[in-house]
Amino acid sequence: METPVEPVERVTDRVWTVPNALSFARLLGVPLFLWLVLAGHDWWALGLLMFAGLSDWLDGRLARVLGQTSRLGVVLDPAADRLYILATLVGLTVRDIIPLWLTLLLVGREVAITPIVPVVRRLGYNGTLPVHMVGKAGTMCLLYAFPLLLLGDHSGAVATGARIIGWSFAIWGTALYWWAAVLYWVQVRQLADRTGRPDPPGAPPRGQGLDPGPSAG
Repeated sequence: METPVEPVERVTDRVWTVPNALSFARLLGVPLFLWLVLAGHDWWALGLLMFAGLSDWLDGRLARVLGQTSRLGVVLDPAADRLYILATLVGLTVRDIIPLWLTLLLVGREVAITPIVPVVRRLGYNGTLPVHMVGKAGTMCLLYAFPLLLLGDHSGAVATGARIIGWSFAIWGTALYWWAAVLYWVQVRQLADRTGRPDPPGAPPRGQGLDPGPSAG
């Protein structure tokens, strides 16, 4: 079974694009978001997180519509997602909203996939692995879970409901997050097996068809 690859089309080296501007704005909001959470300004933090989620959807949409998909954008987008997740983990752990074991479990997943990029490049591929929908789904579950858990730290029926739904998203998100990590390493194994076989006639050179930047999710 061959490892699926995604075609790299219309990817530019441009830096100043509308999608990249939105990604930069999202990145600048990470330290502000962490401060708001630690200071107990939950409603402002939730508002900023909503803006981050909207801009995350919008920059991807604009990149496709405007033809402004860039190598920098491919890096910035997942980096912003992961930094928001990390900032939320730190803030919610310090405030005892989520347990330390959940934070360690999610950070451990990031550590587990860190060697993938150098391993793939050592195998002779210029790009990185295509993003799994499983990883995207896990990231989205976590991005839904954390604001709900933050809202659930208050009193009242709404907060109780938010806490229950938030933990449901957190459990599913963590499971999907780790499942995606396993799938990425399976792909690495398939690439390693492929390097020991001659490429079939008409196959693209190695590295073509892989994503131009780090996988997201």
